[in-house]
Amino acid sequence: MRFLAAKTAALAAVLTTSVLVLQQPASAAAQLIANGAFTSSTAPWAAIGQTTIAAESGLMRVDVKSVVANPWDAMVAAPTTAALNPGKSYTLSFDASSTVAYTARATVQYTATPSSNQSLATDVQLTKTSKRYSIPFTAASAANTAAEVTFQLGGSGSTPVVRFDNVSLMETQTTRPTALYVNPLSNPADWAERNKETPEGKAIAASIGSKPIFEWFGGWFTDLTRAVDTYVGTAQAQDRLPMLVAYNIPNRDACAGHSGGGAGDATGYHNWITEFAKAIGTRHAIVVLEPDGVAAAGCVTKIGKDPEDQYRMLLDATQVLRAQAPNTWVYLDAGNATWIPADQMAPLLVKSGIANTRGFSVNVSNYITTADSEAYAVAVNGRLSVGAKKYVIDTSRNGNGPYSDSTPEDNWCNPPKRKLGTPPRQQTSGAEFLFWVKVPGDSDGPCGIGSGIPAGEFSEELAMALINGNP
Repeated sequence: MRFLAAKTAALAAVLTTSVLVLQQPASAAAQLIANGAFTSSTAPWAAIGQTTIAAESGLMRVDVKSVVANPWDAMVAAPTTAALNPGKSYTLSFDASSTVAYTARATVQYTATPSSNQSLATDVQLTKTSKRYSIPFTAASAANTAAEVTFQLGGSGSTPVVRFDNVSLMETQTTRPTALYVNPLSNPADWAERNKETPEGKAIAASIGSKPIFEWFGGWFTDLTRAVDTYVGTAQAQDRLPMLVAYNIPNRDACAGHSGGGAGDATGYHNWITEFAKAIGTRHAIVVLEPDGVAAAGCVTKIGKDPEDQYRMLLDATQVLRAQAPNTWVYLDAGNATWIPADQMAPLLVKSGIANTRGFSVNVSNYITTADSEAYAVAVNGRLSVGAKKYVIDTSRNGNGPYSDSTPEDNWCNPPKRKLGTPPRQQTSGAEFLFWVKVPGDSDGPCGIGSGIPAGEFSEELAMALINGNP
């Protein structure tokens, strides 16, 4: 792929801290756990049966005091701050680790009839390394809907110490958010905050960091569930719509190579996209699926691979997202207006599963004008055998249109004199959204005016060049 390489795993750690410290607007989904951060105490959590609990360095430490056979003989529980709404979707999320790897149990149950009326009762595979767990469920019907969250920790055959953090329970909004999420930890926003006293910091904050920009997810996250769940949960807590790029298909960027990589094989990719989709769950989100995945599939022949395998993996990904993330609007990427002709792109999108998605994206990380991208998208739509679909256009860097040079790579890889395009917005005609999918200021690779800057790395020089339309 030509555009974004691996972000560092450090972003996952930073994202993890954000969901519990951002103030929740009045219109946002309510947080139903009174104390999920354990900064100074464990209240209102209670130890039940063979457990003791204590706050320990911002975690809840649970000691199982004796060997017990049943999970519920050693547990902790906390009441929800409000009753559940039967039939509504919720997500329970938490971090957990154990000194002994074993299967525990998490529940969300009604306090009046806890053993017989559980909205959620699921096994949790605890490990010695802290992991994020994100579990969607639908609230069951009951006469009394006052509820509690429990972690049932018996049955390990030993006396483990289990630690919890960042416990969250929120209902999925009935109405889809209309405002797009602005991530205060995006590359440009983070750089601008760290350099806020400089002219460049102020300019980047105002022109880029304050805008809703997609977050890219790939194999660089060591805990994908933690990264996705925290990002989506943070947006949900603000009643905003999170925007994600799924970017981990095998043989990625076979045409150019600057952002090469991806999952090792089809099985690995299926497992990855399944974890990605489950971490979104029933919450509202937007996903651009595999930039260049369809358009660049033909290039895999250079490394002895079959393009048809690429299309099959994309088809599988669309099916997984439809099943596991039903409230997510997925846009399968369709390259750009100068790459694959519309009459050839349309059947490739069909075999790649566009019928399972809301639509397709064009111009991701490219510089083609909005007008030309619009015309291309209309042409593709007119040739789709499954009927017309919604489409979105990446306008992050197309303010001055494409660059033309005798060296083809210079036309797309950090070309000079490009400019920010129309800021992200939803539309009532034409493209459903104009998006900034590519992060302005993130390098395409060590090329063009970004010589020496690896793909995906943020550069204030590249950002300022887009703001000013030079050099």
